[in-house]
Amino acid sequence: MAKLTERLKDLVVKRTTKPGWYPDGNGLYLQVSKTSSKSWVYRYKRKGKERRRGLGPYPTIGLLDARDEAAKCRALLKQGIDPIDHNRDMEAEKRLSELKGLTFKECAEAYIESRKAEWRNEKHYYQWNQSLETYAFPTIGELSVQDIDLGLILNVLEPIWNTKTATASRVRQRIEVILDWARVRQYREGENPARWRGHLDKLLPSPKKIQKVVHLPAMDYRDVPTFYQLLRQGRSVSKLALAFLIQTATRSKEAREAQWDEMDLKAKIWTVPGDRTKAGREHRIPLNDETLSILEDIKDFKHDNFVFPSTRRGQGIRDTSVRKQLQNKHAGLTVHGFRSSFRDWCAEMTNYPRDLAEKALGHVLQDKVEAAYQRGDLFEKRRKLMDSWTDYCLKEQTEADVVPINKAVK
Repeated sequence: MAKLTERLKDLVVKRTTKPGWYPDGNGLYLQVSKTSSKSWVYRYKRKGKERRRGLGPYPTIGLLDARDEAAKCRALLKQGIDPIDHNRDMEAEKRLSELKGLTFKECAEAYIESRKAEWRNEKHYYQWNQSLETYAFPTIGELSVQDIDLGLILNVLEPIWNTKTATASRVRQRIEVILDWARVRQYREGENPARWRGHLDKLLPSPKKIQKVVHLPAMDYRDVPTFYQLLRQGRSVSKLALAFLIQTATRSKEAREAQWDEMDLKAKIWTVPGDRTKAGREHRIPLNDETLSILEDIKDFKHDNFVFPSTRRGQGIRDTSVRKQLQNKHAGLTVHGFRSSFRDWCAEMTNYPRDLAEKALGHVLQDKVEAAYQRGDLFEKRRKLMDSWTDYCLKEQTEADVVPINKAVK
């Protein structure tokens, strides 16, 4: 076996400052830059093309160490392996190994942080953190995300699946999303052990079968006129806010945080921006003489852009203040329930089409085909519907009162 030729000496390497390439033999070179910095390079040919693999800077890498690294490169070439490609693969494998060492909690925190901007309500951020902190982190939080398996998922879910079904179902969904995120980020490999369809649904009972659907308590639509007319005898911010909410059939947050610049009083239109609607898109609501009267009454309390201001400047009236106006005389009922009262009235007392009532409530059509064809908001038809609702709320009612068919929009 031919002896390898080695030309450089330690003293020469140390004293050389002139820019250039200094061969040690067998493909190893000392490279001196124009700034006199030095580094080791292994030069070789691969498929007829010259390639250069950096071995590190001098004096961090000494002459003997550089020769050892060059020898490793020659050994790889004899095996048909490109030293540069091999080094790149090793770095990638090392990085992947480090990433797979991330804990489930670290991945969860990173995922939640990446989604904060798209969550319209801080409540979502709090709920994600709280549910994982309470139910998932104690069991799997400090474990490598790569090591999360079916057994661990069941350890999280089984203790609460039958007793706190809704919470357990949300925890499962959140774990599934985080593990999917980790897989796409290449922090873990393999199937998702928190997947429901075709996986956990074979091991855990369906939430629909063990959890009873509990509807929010709502006022019977036949009781609304009496309640509404008593409500309108008052002039407090909370009473006016509740009256406005009932008349517009909106969600509490939409009404409580209404802004004056959303109101076009001349055109009689209130436009709720998408960042405050559940559907995430703008919702136009027709105003009539009654809602305009409420807005006129509330002007006595105006001190900022909120239509129904809180005692704290820069905030809309609090939910608890509005809720008290209902529960003082009707304990157990919910403000949100007035949307159900309105919907029941539409179905029981009128001939207005179902889709019109759903549009009035700001619901998105579940049938995607139907939604694709019906892109308008049926605004003028909804104006007539809301006028009928106002008439119903303002006059004395009997069970025989029904909106005539010829008044309904066909």
